[in-house]
Amino acid sequence: MSENVVHLHKPTDPPADQTAPTVLTVVPDAPPALPAPLWVRSGRAVKTAVTHEKTRATARALARHSSYTFNGGRIVARRTWDGKTGARYERMIRAAEAAGNLEAAEEWEERLTRFRAARHHRRMDLLHSPVDAAKGVGVGAGMGVGVLVALGVVMAVNTGEVRDVITPLSATIDFIALLIRIVQIVWGPALTIGPFLALLALWSVGRKQHAAPAWALPANARSSEGEPITPSIVVKALRDLGVPALARAIKEMGDAGASMLGPIRIAGCGVEVDVTLPSGVATNEVQGKRRKLAENLTRHEHEVFITIPEAARTVRLWIADSGALDEPIGPSPLVTDETLTADYAKGRAPWGQDLRGDAASLSLYQRHLLITGLSNQGKTAALRSLALWASLDRRVEFRIADLKGAGDWAMFDGLATVLIQGPTDEHVIEATEMVESLVEEMNRRIAARQADPTIVFEPLIGIVDEAQVAFMCPAVDDEKRPYGGSKATSRYFMAVRKVHNQGRVVDVLMYEGTQDPTDQNLPKLVREGAHTRASLALGTEAQAVMALGEKAVNGGAAPHLLRQGLDKGTLVVASDGIEIPKGQSSITVRTHFIGDDDAKAITDRAKALRNGVTTLHAVKRSEDRDALADILAVLGDEKRVLTQDIVKRLAILSEDTYGGWAFTDLTGVLEAAGVEAYKSHGRMTVRRDDVAQALAERDAEGSASASQ
Repeated sequence: MSENVVHLHKPTDPPADQTAPTVLTVVPDAPPALPAPLWVRSGRAVKTAVTHEKTRATARALARHSSYTFNGGRIVARRTWDGKTGARYERMIRAAEAAGNLEAAEEWEERLTRFRAARHHRRMDLLHSPVDAAKGVGVGAGMGVGVLVALGVVMAVNTGEVRDVITPLSATIDFIALLIRIVQIVWGPALTIGPFLALLALWSVGRKQHAAPAWALPANARSSEGEPITPSIVVKALRDLGVPALARAIKEMGDAGASMLGPIRIAGCGVEVDVTLPSGVATNEVQGKRRKLAENLTRHEHEVFITIPEAARTVRLWIADSGALDEPIGPSPLVTDETLTADYAKGRAPWGQDLRGDAASLSLYQRHLLITGLSNQGKTAALRSLALWASLDRRVEFRIADLKGAGDWAMFDGLATVLIQGPTDEHVIEATEMVESLVEEMNRRIAARQADPTIVFEPLIGIVDEAQVAFMCPAVDDEKRPYGGSKATSRYFMAVRKVHNQGRVVDVLMYEGTQDPTDQNLPKLVREGAHTRASLALGTEAQAVMALGEKAVNGGAAPHLLRQGLDKGTLVVASDGIEIPKGQSSITVRTHFIGDDDAKAITDRAKALRNGVTTLHAVKRSEDRDALADILAVLGDEKRVLTQDIVKRLAILSEDTYGGWAFTDLTGVLEAAGVEAYKSHGRMTVRRDDVAQALAERDAEGSASASQ
């Protein structure tokens, strides 16, 4: 039985011819490669030897030490020339004239005149000095011989030997002969070694001054990272800035360009120096080259700040110690001092440190606030730290809308009278109604102030975090009015504008935090209504102008130069509520970071200062309401509440229904239900149990009537 073999793969090789003879082909080995020519091999060897690190190090060392000696001679010659001539004074005069300081020029000219007069006097004395010297030598020699002879006479009298009269004179002559012999022996070697000692001295001078090309210096000297700031370094950095008029002026000043500089002062974790620019150089020419100036000073761009002080034609440089701004600052006093309290009217919130390392504190009294910056730079933490400090004043009331809804403000539940948390359109609607309730409270206070100008109100602070969500909200109400936007029909925009316009005088304030400002998500009228404007890192200078205003940016404020992600919590602040150096329009603050756990501990302390606060999570409006039930709702879990607080909470709960209520309206509802207010420590209060019992009895009576 035959078996069929199935081939799964088709053969690719042609079938071999079984009858054809097998032919073997012998392939010869490839010929050996020809050796490289001698000149190629020699060139490679030379290149390897020349580029070897040891050769390069040797060349650098030779160039370095030769430069030390040569330039050391130049330095010594220059110093000698300055000491013997009036060159130093002439340079200082030219420097003062180039800087436009005629007063200093006149002073240096007077010094030059005195120097020349003293030099002329010395030269005139040299005309008489040879005769005087000869007379002095003769008199000295005669007196010396006389003294020696007198001493010999004394010795001769003592010994009885006449020859002892010349013994002291003979001993002196022998001693002089010995000195001459020593000089004769030493003179030859001294002439040989002397030049080498002189070269060694010049080398030492050059080495101390690093008088060699930068590429030839040792590695540790070539890297000037973090080197101390000296006048010569600042002048050189300004000279190489690329401003032609400045470079020419410094060149005309010679090495006296340091006359432009004020004293270099230690300022926190860096130094500060005022630079008076020469005539023809504008301050903005230096401001616009911040990065190049920083690199010339061997610093990173963020480690140099340029501001405009009060003096004309002057820039103030603050130069950080290398790496100092990357070190964190200490914890907030709110965390470390549990006894710390707040005073809204007279106190200042401990916000952080300025670049000098001094404490930076902010007054919140009757100031609207705006904080902006890119996402995830510490905006919420900076805004929340101010609210945490204010919460330690029991008089301050908060109404908060967190349109991020991530729980950053959750610790204010039980402390704020309104707390809205969430990013949706519904949350924006609630936030808008919250701000509108601020407007209504503001109007009520204004009316009360008109009736009684002496009345004082407790501070009310409305906070909207992530306010850009509200401005960009597309929702509209029943009357087709948009909640977001920046038009006169926008409910949120107009409510914020009204608070900005009149709220300050009756202590109704608006705090907003927003991201990445534009004209769409932060309208101009809103950002310009804030008294305190602060910005974290931003992307562009145009955004910096939006955040802080054109005046602050023109004065040196530069949040757009902060490093995103690296300068978290660093704010540029423009406000009259913080101490800003004279002549400047802004200040840079590194804020304290307060974590969620520490923030909760602070709010717990703030809650302990209060009698208890019922937090509403929405501001509801309705025409048909149950007044007694609403009173019980705003009492919350507190055993008793002041009647004035009940009226205030009812107004927050429903402005339409209770916005115009006074104490008499409240007592009318309570008396109708059989609840009586009573005094506690001289103030009228209402017991929660009384209201709850009256409401239960009323509901029971209603049920009984319905069953009949």
